[in-house]
Amino acid sequence: MNNRREWPLWEVFVRSRDGLNHKHAGSLHAPDAEMAIQNARDLYTRRSEGVSIWVVKSHDIVASDPSDKESLFDPAASKVYRHPTFYDLPEGVENI
Repeated sequence: MNNRREWPLWEVFVRSRDGLNHKHAGSLHAPDAEMAIQNARDLYTRRSEGVSIWVVKSHDIVASDPSDKESLFDPAASKVYRHPTFYDLPEGVENI
C-alpha cells in the first residue's frame, strides 16, 4: 500500500473544545489510523482549535438512505415527551 492512490479514505471529526460534540471536518487519504490522525491534526487544527480528533475509514460508515426519511423519523414526531423542551436545565449547564 505504498501507492497513495491505494490509501484508504478517512473521515475526520474534530471537537473544538471540551463539552462540545465532534463535527465532521472533512476527509483525507492515509495509510493507517495513526497517520490519518497526524494528517488531520495538521490539516484541520492548524490554529489549535481542536481538543480531540476522530478518524474513521469512510468504507466503515453506514448511513441511512434519505428516501427513508419518513419511515425513520416521522414516528418520533408523535412522541413530543422525548423532546428536551420538557426538561429544566440546572444553572451552569453549557453547550446543550
